[in-house]
Amino acid sequence: MVNDKMKYQTFTFNPVQENTYLLWDETTLEAAIIDVGTWNRQEEQLLEGNIKAHGLKLKYALQTHGHFDHTFGLPFIYRTYGIKPIFHVDEEDTYRQMPQMAAQFGLTIVGAMPPIERLLNDGAGLSLGATAIRLIHTPGHTPGSASYYIPDAQLLLSGDTLFWQSIGRTDLPGGDMEAELDSIKNKLFRLPDDTVVLPGHGPATTIGYEKQHNYCL
Repeated sequence: MVNDKMKYQTFTFNPVQENTYLLWDETTLEAAIIDVGTWNRQEEQLLEGNIKAHGLKLKYALQTHGHFDHTFGLPFIYRTYGIKPIFHVDEEDTYRQMPQMAAQFGLTIVGAMPPIERLLNDGAGLSLGATAIRLIHTPGHTPGSASYYIPDAQLLLSGDTLFWQSIGRTDLPGGDMEAELDSIKNKLFRLPDDTVVLPGHGPATTIGYEKQHNYCL
C-alpha cells in the first residue's frame, strides 16, 4: 500500500517468478494490471478473485516490456475482461516475437496473444481516477522497455530495468547494456530518493537505496 488513494497488490507468478502488480485508485476503483504473468488456472483464479474482492474496474493492462514471463497472462485478461495491452512504441516487435522466444526456452504459450491496445511515446500520461501515471522510456533490457511512474504515490514500476541491488539482463535479442545504464542513471535516478521501486522480479526497493547500494552501478 502507498497512500490513501492509490493501492497496490503484488503477485509472483509463473516458473520465472515474475512480479505482477494490481494497482488501483480507491476512490473510483479504476485499476491497472502491470505485466500480467499468470501461468496456470490457479494463478488466474487468484488474480481474478482479488480483482473481484476489491470490486475493481480493470482499465489498463500496462506492459513494461514484451518478454514471455511478463505477458503469459495477456490471453486470460483479454478473454476475461476484454482488455488489450499497452506498450511503448518501440516494443511492438519484441511482443510479436514473444511466442518464438518462449519456445526457445521450452515454453508454450496457451491461447492467441491479444492485439495491442495502444503504443505510447516517452512521457505519455495515463490516469486511474485522479491519479496520473507517466510512462518513462527506459531502453536497455529491450528496445521499448518502459517504467511507469506515479508521482502522487511516490511509486515506480520498473519492469526488468532496475532491481534490488541489480539491473536487468541485456544479453537477449534487443538488449543494450549502455542504453540500460543510461536509462537508470539519467532517468530513474533523477526521481526522488524516497520513490518506492516495484521491479519485475524480486523485492521492492527505493531509488535512494539503489543509488547507494546497487553493485551493478
